[in-house]
Amino acid sequence: MNWDIVEGKWKQLKGEVQNQWGKLTDDEVDRIQGNREKFVGLVQERYGIAKDEAERQVDDFAKRQKEML
Repeated sequence: MNWDIVEGKWKQLKGEVQNQWGKLTDDEVDRIQGNREKFVGLVQERYGIAKDEAERQVDDFAKRQKEML
């Protein structure tokens, strides 16, 4: 998925982000503002996973959202 679409639709996607990654706070999700690198870094930090795994999860999320948008 073109990440620009995610950035543009971030406000609509915030609820889905919090459903999947419940450890992220509202403020953190707001600060991400659809930025992929911030998103990956925060998922990696909060869940204690490797960067590769965080990237995979974020990319899988984006693919699922593309189908819904």
